[in-house]
Amino acid sequence: MDRIIGIDLGTTNSAAAYMTEDGPRLIPNALGSPLTPSVIGIEEDGRLLVGAAAKELQVVHPERCAALFKRYMGSDWTAEIGGRAFNPEELSSLVLRSLKADADAFFGEPVQRAVVTVPAYFNDRQRKATLAAGKIAGLEVERILNEPTAAAIAYGFHESGDDKTLLIFDLGGGTFDVSVVELFEGTLEVRASAGESFLGGEDFTRALAARILETQKLGFERTELEAPLQVARLIQQCEAAKCRLSTQEFASVRFPTRLGEYADDSPQITVTRAQLEGWISTILARIELPIRRVLGDAKLTREQIDEVILVGGATRMPMVVERVTQLLGKSPQGRLNPDEVVAMGAAVQAGLVGRDESVRDLVVTDVAPFTLGVEIAKQLGNEQRAGYFLPVIERNTTIPVSRMQRVGTVAPNQTSVRVRVYQGESRRVEDNLCLGEFELNGIPPGPPGQEVDIRFTYDLNGVLEVEASVVSTGRKVSHVITRHARNLSADQIRQAIRQMEKLKTHPREEAANRFLLLRAERLYQELPRDEREVLSALLDGFEAALSMQDRGAIERHREALEEFLNLHDPGASGGGGDDAGD
Repeated sequence: MDRIIGIDLGTTNSAAAYMTEDGPRLIPNALGSPLTPSVIGIEEDGRLLVGAAAKELQVVHPERCAALFKRYMGSDWTAEIGGRAFNPEELSSLVLRSLKADADAFFGEPVQRAVVTVPAYFNDRQRKATLAAGKIAGLEVERILNEPTAAAIAYGFHESGDDKTLLIFDLGGGTFDVSVVELFEGTLEVRASAGESFLGGEDFTRALAARILETQKLGFERTELEAPLQVARLIQQCEAAKCRLSTQEFASVRFPTRLGEYADDSPQITVTRAQLEGWISTILARIELPIRRVLGDAKLTREQIDEVILVGGATRMPMVVERVTQLLGKSPQGRLNPDEVVAMGAAVQAGLVGRDESVRDLVVTDVAPFTLGVEIAKQLGNEQRAGYFLPVIERNTTIPVSRMQRVGTVAPNQTSVRVRVYQGESRRVEDNLCLGEFELNGIPPGPPGQEVDIRFTYDLNGVLEVEASVVSTGRKVSHVITRHARNLSADQIRQAIRQMEKLKTHPREEAANRFLLLRAERLYQELPRDEREVLSALLDGFEAALSMQDRGAIERHREALEEFLNLHDPGASGGGGDDAGD
């Protein structure tokens, strides 16, 4: 079967799902969890870790791990781990490859095709990078889908009989998106989208860590540079405290040493929910402008929104719920799991792409997240100035769409024009993103103002076709801009695939054992002496059983070790945290 799966490639956690007759279902990973932390690690022996095991390694060996790389998709950012540099596309491809392996094992056959979600506010370069990551992972990405749209699709599928206008509020670990969506007669129409690519629960965690460092008269950035083990351990503690403060009024954070360990006299700082809310209030305030923009673009008031839907793990924080209620005048809803809903929507979209019978009556439309246009020159007094942006397709226009703008030559006897295509919202092209350029020749000589029509056609697959035609002669030139990675050529992608294939990975059946060992090693540094001795004995027994490959002994020692870990380290059993997905 040529199966298509849906993938939520998140900043902090990722998930995969598939379509069934009864609706979308999540695909469990090797640990049995539907969520896979978007963390990559390389052990001392060069073996690759992806997910929960890498997240454990990150606490004790941050220099061997990479996380939050989704925020840098489409940029020149790199992370050096295990003696080599990885770009964001390569790191994301390793997460996708892990999800693909889970799907292969789940179905008992290779999965080659996927729908992959991205933040609605990802620009063209970031979307191209996501496609490249899929290709490196061995997946054919059939569709790039906006995350709020995916969430709306999941709700649209479950409630296809209801006509209503929804506002999807998606605040995950690393990005924030908001979309206005209409559901009517089996049709889901996205009216408008807005958001930020650098706003999420991870920012709240780091703000808390920075404040706690201040209590010790330390700065975050300098300490992260000079004592990375201390900051890595503190961030892990602050993430756990932030989660507790969603249900409790107080939480304690132990302050580690510069080596990321705990001494008998290590300070213990108590944080209240009110303190945390005060410290992150300026960060959370950044949700207001995208909400105002999306309502303005949709030409709606907040009273015209029927329901507000919460998506993303960070929406579990009471302060977030209160702020959304205050801004939109109604209590938000979260009937589907906010960590899983994007992957479920991606699975429904995969069903639509694969013409699945269970979704044949569902119609989905989306919008262009950014304005698309060309560079023009303007006559300002006696001076002609280039570098101005002429929109052709405005942001939040329903796609697929075709739009035209008429322009003219600027010089006498000008016989050609260079068409430069941009994406963005600024009046000047220098502040927008250049997508490509091409030349139209064969314009008849004459005075300035010889007419040229520029037509943009933008489809659901993210392919932009730009056509320039000379009005007087009908001569046309077309240029297709597809989402192939701008910074990665076909040869570079092939080389990246070869490099990723060289990385050694643990057999899938060993994943649970590696996670347990790394979780135990991380916890060992946190425990007092007597409990350390107990854990050390349990670890010795488990490692001995593993070395002898005695299945019965492995099972007995694993159960004993898991019982100890769950008692002393609850909430760290391999799933995602509070900021799953995006």
